[in-house]
Amino acid sequence: MWFPNWYGFGINPHGRCHLERSAPPVRSARFVNLSFDAAAGIGIGRRVGVRPKGIGVRIFALVLLGVALVAGSAQTVSVKPAAAQARGDTIRNIVIEGTRRIDAQAVAGYLVVAKGGRFDAAKIDASLKALFRSGLFRDVTIRRRGRDLVIRVVENPIVNRIAFEGNRKLDDSTLASEANIAPRSVYTRAKVEEAVRRMLAAFRAAGRYAATIVPKVIPRSQNRVDVVFEIDEGSTTLVERISFIGNKTYSDGTLRDVIITKETAFWRFLGRTDVYDPGKLEADKEVLRQYYLNQGFAEFQVLSAVAELSPDRSGFFITITMQEGPRYRFGKLSVKSQLRRVDVNRLKAAIKAQPGDRYSADKVQRSVVALTDVAGSEGYIFVEATPRIDLNRSERTADVEFVIGRGRRVFIERIDIVGNVRTRDSVVRREILVAEGDAFNSARIRQSRRRLINTGYFEKVEIERRDGSAADQVRLVITVLERATGQLSFGAGFSTQDGPLGTVGVQESNFLGRGYDVRLAGQLSFRASQIDASFTDKHFLGRDVSFGADVFRVDRGFQSVYTDNPLYRIETLGGRVRFGYPLAEDVRQSVSYELSTRRIGDVDSSASDLLRENAGRTTKSALGSSVVWDVRDNRFEPTDGFVLGGGATVAGLGGTEKFYRLSAEAGYWYAVSQGWVLALLGEAGHIAGFGQDVRLSERYFLGGTKLRGFEYGGVGPRDSATGDSLGSNNYWLVTAELSVPLGLPKELGIKGRLFTDVGSAFGIDISAPNLVDLATPRASAGAGLTWTSPLGPLTFDFGFALLKHSSDRTRLFNFSFGTRF
Repeated sequence: MWFPNWYGFGINPHGRCHLERSAPPVRSARFVNLSFDAAAGIGIGRRVGVRPKGIGVRIFALVLLGVALVAGSAQTVSVKPAAAQARGDTIRNIVIEGTRRIDAQAVAGYLVVAKGGRFDAAKIDASLKALFRSGLFRDVTIRRRGRDLVIRVVENPIVNRIAFEGNRKLDDSTLASEANIAPRSVYTRAKVEEAVRRMLAAFRAAGRYAATIVPKVIPRSQNRVDVVFEIDEGSTTLVERISFIGNKTYSDGTLRDVIITKETAFWRFLGRTDVYDPGKLEADKEVLRQYYLNQGFAEFQVLSAVAELSPDRSGFFITITMQEGPRYRFGKLSVKSQLRRVDVNRLKAAIKAQPGDRYSADKVQRSVVALTDVAGSEGYIFVEATPRIDLNRSERTADVEFVIGRGRRVFIERIDIVGNVRTRDSVVRREILVAEGDAFNSARIRQSRRRLINTGYFEKVEIERRDGSAADQVRLVITVLERATGQLSFGAGFSTQDGPLGTVGVQESNFLGRGYDVRLAGQLSFRASQIDASFTDKHFLGRDVSFGADVFRVDRGFQSVYTDNPLYRIETLGGRVRFGYPLAEDVRQSVSYELSTRRIGDVDSSASDLLRENAGRTTKSALGSSVVWDVRDNRFEPTDGFVLGGGATVAGLGGTEKFYRLSAEAGYWYAVSQGWVLALLGEAGHIAGFGQDVRLSERYFLGGTKLRGFEYGGVGPRDSATGDSLGSNNYWLVTAELSVPLGLPKELGIKGRLFTDVGSAFGIDISAPNLVDLATPRASAGAGLTWTSPLGPLTFDFGFALLKHSSDRTRLFNFSFGTRF
């Protein structure tokens, strides 16, 4: 029926009522679809073109429509299932249209309905969702045509090619792995949007927060597309300013030195500390907390850390809000022990703090470790030391009670190693002092971590304890961050001893990931040339025994000032084999054998006769042994611990040289405060011949880098007539050095030091009228700077001779510079 500009009511093919506006383009064809029996599938789409004449006809039409609706509803309710089946409620055929690349059977595999089944609205809806979920189709429509179910699909195109334009910071391979869209895969808009999101995250991780990515889709033949990502990386988004709110004790500048994130500055162009990183900012919150807790602020809190990007997206402004709270000191320190065999007084002596000291969370933790070690030394393996801290806010003291009791028996179920890309598991495991099945021992685990750090293979080592498969089982997860152990270096520099110099070297301290140390180096300077090669296997034949071999050739001229012609030259050619093995934990012995030849020649005509008589060639066949006890926290930059060592060498097992040599060394390091490290160092040596004089090439020359303030060989026996240094058979040297912070950013690598050296060199086998040989101590004091720059080390030393003899040769200033690239 035709109702101009009216809405019509009807029933859809599933028996649902609907409202439909009659609005076809031709006025005479307007109609309303009426479904008198939707369940049976009849009476759908009937129309009659009756033109209304007057209001009466319109009223009649409305009445007729109401009767039709009531009749249709009654007829629908009265239909029985058997009748409905008879009227064609089953699906006769499933017709799939629109497929081009995808087989029709593959489309049918996603359907929940099947041929011969009923027209079930829920199943048809589920089939529609499954087809969209497959990601193969851009559009899907399902409709009923008589007793057929017609499914029409529009396939998504296939990706023909992926391209990136405008990227420089991140290469194509990196972006491709982030985009995760491959050629010949199905293209969808959702995939492209996810690829853009992931690539932007990668650019943000690289400090490019201003980066923008515009994806473009280029249609190709055969329903294929090229996907091109147009990238504008923008500039690196650096940290412009770091501000602190709530800090009363320490200035903003002091706290900026403490945290990892740094403000941008011209000298940070080689690093990434001034690049904003959300993970690094979270770590800064913990770094600040630990810093304040170690300075006595037991109630310190970081309230917030907010990073705001500037409107032009050029930099971040970070604001850290904190609450310091009062500063506390240690009050009463006590131990409550449940271990019968352990003396309580011995436990109290292990506490690393004293009443009245400034409160420090680090001291509390070190006390827990020390108490556990004391209990372990008495046979208690499973021990728990728990600190109970009671803050007295009125007196601002912190009373700490260490409760020590038996812990539950825990064993190591498994040891997992994570992060070792190059280094083999066996190299890591051989440094671990515990194994699967052993009792959990925190002291040995801490020693294992220190051993791993001292290998030099890793920048970071973390050992985490995790729950095992049973209550008495734990897993150890060792996470390592490998450092670059290979180095190809070219160098150029200058030293006050050797003058201009150049070096070239190849070194790999973790060769093949097996822990082999392989080196080949050469040096050429105004006064010396040297080439040497070495190989070291730190675990020879899979045992805790090191084996090494060295070959070397050295040609060096000797004179106090490099601009002068050398008084003489010493050429050395030889080789050495060595073995090392542990005697106890942190105690190691090494044995070596050296075979070499030396030639002293090119002696200047003005040189002392005492030097001339040493000219000629000699052969040395020597066997040596040394023992070292090393408990430093870090062998490369120690801040705590000590080292003791001694050795002996005997020459005369063949060859022309016959002597014995004794040596000793000691060092102690103590962290006075943050950045302040005191080092007390000492060394001594003695050499004597077997039935012959000790030759010039084996004597000791004190001065230069040893006994600063004096030139190389400036102290010791000397020919007073010519002023030539003759070397000595004995020497000793004691050094006190204090490393001091300079208030400069740590990443600059500039350190200051104050030092004083006291030592002497004396004793020689020869005698002569002009010989000056004094055993009196010499002393010097001074200051120095060391810059560990990315391009090489730069060292300045200003030494002032305080105790000296008139025959000594002094030097106020020494420096050296080298560059590596």
